[in-house]
Amino acid sequence: MKIGIIGAMPEEIAKYLPHLEGKQEKKWKIFTFYTGKFHGHDAVIVMSGVGKVFSAMICQYLLDTYHVDTVIFTGVGGSLNKTLEIGDVVVSVDSVHHDFDAQPLGFKRGQISYTDYRYFKAEDKLLQLALQTKITGHKIIKGRIVTGDQFFTQADKQSHAYLTEELQGDCIEMEGASVAQVCTVNEVPHVIIRTVSDKADGTAVSDYNSFKHIVAENSFLVCETIVKNL
Repeated sequence: MKIGIIGAMPEEIAKYLPHLEGKQEKKWKIFTFYTGKFHGHDAVIVMSGVGKVFSAMICQYLLDTYHVDTVIFTGVGGSLNKTLEIGDVVVSVDSVHHDFDAQPLGFKRGQISYTDYRYFKAEDKLLQLALQTKITGHKIIKGRIVTGDQFFTQADKQSHAYLTEELQGDCIEMEGASVAQVCTVNEVPHVIIRTVSDKADGTAVSDYNSFKHIVAENSFLVCETIVKNL
């Protein structure tokens, strides 16, 4: 099995690289792809950059060029679930574009116009393996990832109540659903792992900057558990 692992930022892939046996690097445009063995499996690890366009580009390139069988997106996100604290982990049951809105045309929020695509379901086997991870001092839950090209704070949550009331999101971030959409269309299993780096509240920006380096470790532990048990 060949596994593709994507993170948006340097902190989200840094932990993986020392564990990549026989590591090789290959450049494509502004991106660097790291190949080697990760816990006995062929793996390709790459930093996509932030946002839905970059992450979708990189995911499709992974599938077309490296022919990965499974995609794991790993990194940090903001909590929409009141039970989650910084360092807790959300593993995707599914994901949705919260900023795709063609309701005036008769489509539901998050539904890709003129298609049946709305909620992109993660691979259940990957989800179940992820939930086996033991993280000291933190919890891991399954939930819904909501994705959009915005960084949300408390004021945004108050004006965008649909994130939880309608879409029932547990974690908000900027890449997951785009990766999930690419994988779904290509019929490749995927899962999104997000560790809470902020609570999308009044301290979101300072929390994010303070904790993004630290909490990426928990995402790594979850991903490692998945790969070890595949």
